Amino acid sequence: MSDVASVGIVLVSHSAEVAAAVAELAKGLAGGGTEVPVAAAGGTEGGGLGTSAELIAAAAAAVDRGAGVAVLTDLGSAVITVKALLAEGDELPDGTRLVDAPFVEGAVAAVVTAATGADLPAVEAAAAEAYSYRKV
Repeated sequence: MSDVASVGIVLVSHSAEVAAAVAELAKGLAGGGTEVPVAAAGGTEGGGLGTSAELIAAAAAAVDRGAGVAVLTDLGSAVITVKALLAEGDELPDGTRLVDAPFVEGAVAAVVTAATGADLPAVEAAAAEAYSYRKV
């Protein structure tokens, strides 16, 4: 791993399998993305569907390399859980942001952009821009 500070990315889904699969996809499309710290925080501690503040906080700590952490979520309670962690102020690393982006396309854009060495605002903007991707 590089000594260069890089943006960390946390993917929060109600399903551990979905979070892990999206992380794998995003890293693969970023050319392996080995230099981009990406963590999946899906499901509950017991392996069920849901979200876990503890898993999210641990994932954010694991990917924090000093350049900020972008958190992308899938649905309702994932968003609420991340917002609550951010409001508490001491559960997530400094520079952690909840990114308003589509989960799959935003994750790919975030990881690809982070792989270029971009800063957190650029990673966040790239992920948010994924809302405008047209399919037809």
